[in-house]
Amino acid sequence: MSLEEILRVGDQIAVVVVEIAGAVVIFVGALWAALRFVVEGLRHRSAAVFTPIRLSLGRFLTLGLEFQLAADILRTAVSPTFDQIGQLAAIATIRTALNFFLRREIAQEQQQVGESRTEAGSGR
Repeated sequence: MSLEEILRVGDQIAVVVVEIAGAVVIFVGALWAALRFVVEGLRHRSAAVFTPIRLSLGRFLTLGLEFQLAADILRTAVSPTFDQIGQLAAIATIRTALNFFLRREIAQEQQQVGESRTEAGSGR
């Protein structure tokens, strides 16, 4: 077995491990958010209690997407073809855009939560 073949096999294993890690992060985040949604939905009837759940789910999704992007980068690490580089560019662009909008939404929601806590604390 040549060094290049060893690198390819090692790279394929690394890709699978990182993809699984990303999928597990997203799955755990979705499961956790669903459970919290049910529990909080039964306890409270206010939509405001769901904002922290959405923020947490957004964080899980962002982290999971980062893992998936890392796997895509690893996939093209050993002797990439132009086709693979083009696919990576498209995937990276889409995932980066998703992460950007998720992070922006998380920041906006955090700001709103902070403002509502400040208003509640000042007796308004």
